Amino acid sequence: MSIKEIETGYETLYKAVEQYQNEQHTYFFHAYLEVMKALNHPDMVWNSESKVPTYLEPLQTLPLLPEEKRKVSQLVLLKGMTLEPLQPNHQLTPDSIGFLFVYLIERLKENKTKLSIYDPTVGMGNLLYTIMLNLQLAGIETTGSGAEIDDLLIEIAATDADWFELPVRLFHQDGVQPILIDPCDFVVADLPIGYYPLDEKVTHFKSSVTDGHSYAHHVLMEASMKALNSTGYGLFLVPSQLLSSEQADVLKTWLSQDVYIQALLHLPSGMFKSEASQKSILILQNRNQDTKQVKEVLVAEIPDLMDKEGLQRFFSTFAAWHAEQKGE
Repeated sequence: MSIKEIETGYETLYKAVEQYQNEQHTYFFHAYLEVMKALNHPDMVWNSESKVPTYLEPLQTLPLLPEEKRKVSQLVLLKGMTLEPLQPNHQLTPDSIGFLFVYLIERLKENKTKLSIYDPTVGMGNLLYTIMLNLQLAGIETTGSGAEIDDLLIEIAATDADWFELPVRLFHQDGVQPILIDPCDFVVADLPIGYYPLDEKVTHFKSSVTDGHSYAHHVLMEASMKALNSTGYGLFLVPSQLLSSEQADVLKTWLSQDVYIQALLHLPSGMFKSEASQKSILILQNRNQDTKQVKEVLVAEIPDLMDKEGLQRFFSTFAAWHAEQKGE
């Protein structure tokens, strides 16, 4: 991977977005979207006075691999967030977490060489695309699907997928709604934290409450697990206090009746501003004739991601646990 070419790509794409923003007097993320559309359609006709094409032409010839393009896009979007802050639930999922998902999926996939992955809260797509592209680099063929209710976010996700040449189907819908896709191998999600406002849509959910709004991250998990095939896994980024929160009792009803908790992996505390904001990775499977509860649910602390030896110990622990569950 060429660091120099990624830096060149970032600088050029950022200048193109900045130029478009200045010419059209628009917001950063709207400018980014329009520039990406133009990048994907080189035959687009520009106003003769626009200077944006002078940045797009070198970008179109820059020899970037799909994962390098994702890094360029991510750097530009992160820069945009410093200029026009987004609400917390719209932030990009950090690469460090995406790479952990990649490792976990590589272990859990068994001998499959083709994987289908669904993200019910796809946002701008960074988590899903990080996973897909890095699995592809490992020789695993992937197809993706994503749901997103926000117009701007899903448009950015779509234009980025085009640039990265990824086989992705995106649905402009609430992730709580049923998704019209074939049963998939993995569901992944950086779940939005907060209340789900449309009570009538989730009254039949086991994880919903009867008085007031239900937690969005609870009902989204319940809904998205229905998209899996019989042996598929759900990998969810959740609050570390998930099982002791205000609505934990109703969540536990669903967990105990419909799914198996296979692992709960706590992310390093240093990644978060406070104890209340700490998150973990929850690994679930649906209860059916093709799955079973593991002999021992893995509850583990992931070490600081800069601690190479600690990370290697964690990876070894996870690999040994997974092998034991399979009877190896």
